Amino acid sequence: MDLSKVKMVVTDMDGTLLNSKGQISSTFFNLYSELKKFDIEFVAASGRPFDSITNKIGSLKDEITIVSENGAYAKHGGKELLITNLNPGRSDQILPILRGLEGVYPVLCGKNFAYLETNEKRFIEVFNEYYVSYKIVDDLTKVNNDNFLKIAVYHFDSSEKFIYPAVKHLENEMQVKVSGEHWVDLSETNANKGYAIDFLQNKWRITKEETMVFGDFNNDLEMLALAEFSFAMENAHPNVLKAANYMTKSNDDHGVEFVLEQLLEAKKKSELI
Repeated sequence: MDLSKVKMVVTDMDGTLLNSKGQISSTFFNLYSELKKFDIEFVAASGRPFDSITNKIGSLKDEITIVSENGAYAKHGGKELLITNLNPGRSDQILPILRGLEGVYPVLCGKNFAYLETNEKRFIEVFNEYYVSYKIVDDLTKVNNDNFLKIAVYHFDSSEKFIYPAVKHLENEMQVKVSGEHWVDLSETNANKGYAIDFLQNKWRITKEETMVFGDFNNDLEMLALAEFSFAMENAHPNVLKAANYMTKSNDDHGVEFVLEQLLEAKKKSELI
């Protein structure tokens, strides 16, 4: 495994770069400072909204490229690189299905705000971990003053068991992703992390053989397929463990940092040759 040729590092956030407490280690920030000397492009790619990612990465928010909303929106510094909006009428098509399910909480994700129809304290406490800018409204189908990127849906027990079966039939016309233990995301076909990473690879003229990707859940599958150095976290979904070329330690055991330390050593050695 010749890591010295890596020019692009892409990491998911929840379950990957973030530990189970939603934190990034100081080790990552130190490794980033060392690796950026080798002109490596860093990308944070998440199902989270843009503001939530910038809150997590702090001082790096204007340095690395951020792919948010599962690939629907990409930005570097102050420059918008990519946006894939939901087609008009999607809310009217999807929300009636979701409203017929018990214990389900839909979120209409806009470029500027996230919108939800409930103020239930239990859900809001969970919601606040992922969303910074949001509005509570009476009816999501009546919101029309934003660019909508996806509909995220939450269930406290299992998204795969209680949400996915009800929307699986939509897969022939849009992107339906079980993006976490409790979340399902619905967006347009091109609004996935793989589409966004392919866009960036072409923009920067970086090949699959020069790309490193870390992921843990099904919404990472498309971008893992675009990297020779594709790493599944030890805590990853079985589909991700099967798809990735390599496995690293869990997010709580600093699996991303473990590999980046090896990448740094490989870069230092190649510089001496």
